[in-house]
Amino acid sequence: MAAVSPRPIGDEQRAQFERDRDRLLYSSAFHRLAGITQIVRAGEAGVFHTRQQHTIKVAQVGRRLAQKLLKEQPESAKHRGLDPEVVEAACLLHDLGHPPFGHVGESVLDALVKPSDADGFEGNAQSFRIVTKLAIRFPEHDGIDLTRATLAASLKYPWFRAGEGKASKKWSAYRAETKDFEFAREFHQHTEKTLEAELMDWADDVAYSVHDLEDFHRCNALPWQRVFQEDQKIIDHASGGVGQYDPKRQRLTAAYLRLKEFLGGTYSVLLETQYEGTREQREQLRRMTSQLIGKYMGAIRINDDLTSNRAVEFDQDKVDEVLILKQITRDYIIGSPTLAAQQHGQKKIVTDLFGALKDELDAGKEYPAFLPHRLRYLRKIAENSPARFVADCIASLSESEAVALHSRLMGVGTGSVLDPIVR
Repeated sequence: MAAVSPRPIGDEQRAQFERDRDRLLYSSAFHRLAGITQIVRAGEAGVFHTRQQHTIKVAQVGRRLAQKLLKEQPESAKHRGLDPEVVEAACLLHDLGHPPFGHVGESVLDALVKPSDADGFEGNAQSFRIVTKLAIRFPEHDGIDLTRATLAASLKYPWFRAGEGKASKKWSAYRAETKDFEFAREFHQHTEKTLEAELMDWADDVAYSVHDLEDFHRCNALPWQRVFQEDQKIIDHASGGVGQYDPKRQRLTAAYLRLKEFLGGTYSVLLETQYEGTREQREQLRRMTSQLIGKYMGAIRINDDLTSNRAVEFDQDKVDEVLILKQITRDYIIGSPTLAAQQHGQKKIVTDLFGALKDELDAGKEYPAFLPHRLRYLRKIAENSPARFVADCIASLSESEAVALHSRLMGVGTGSVLDPIVR
């Protein structure tokens, strides 16, 4: 059960959960997300969501979900301590740890860190590390001093890294933050997410599945005719290749057909014509997005069995539709050769930066002479883990900063000594 919303302290006019939300909104880590990839490189054509724009929309969806459930299920919400401020704060926090180039940078850093630090690198765990250790707010301690409820709500995968199963792929804390993790989870002696964490996670899925499709439709990158014809391909990938009569495949087939009827029926004119940004097209696209989000807001409710550790129940039909929408993005955008070529170069940038920084440390230096002053304080926090320090440094950069630093270190571009890379 989450804590009851703490009252303001002293002359502070805000309740503590409100303060959590505000501290996150004003943090340097949140500001950095404006320069981080969502799917396509940040700043490309001014069309695509950045990680920050995505986060703002996740926060809006998450807050509205919490308000909806407070109205519809007041007793269950009260029992589990639901607070919209905590949900919004968790949404603002959830992607702070994404390194330059999003999931590409994340996978490269994990492979580079893991040989010397078994916890490797994971964006969710890095987010938790930022707010508890790396962010700067007070002289007397690290982090930004968030409440237990907000920290618990940020833990999408409330466990440490393990060698098998889901915990080998996703985790929400490094062992270096064990004390902070135990503080956040003190009243949750199980591996289920808190109610607020469930709402944050679902808000993330909804925003990702809908808003990214909107982006790629506006730039005419989605071949809708193929999407509506290649049903077996999409369903096969979404189901993990299970057999034809497997219940999961049957559910996803039904979900695909429902979406095809809705999108290909109600919005056939919009999806079958070249998008040119006309008033009519923009109005229809906004209406389609709004209807999808409104529909998936109704997919989650609080579990009325208040003795259960599982905080929510899902409408499986709606969950399956979101899976199909996400798969469409994976198959027709993320899997495209042009994006793959771009990501190949991004992997090289992260690898080269890691090597350059690590080589300096291996040579006995406390930190590289070329490391911007803004990042040097991270060395003490990383203690005896040079690889963790290097990962912290790289994950603190925006993509433009990473490219600029790489350009200078590799001799591709000298830049100007009067133009600092990191401000």
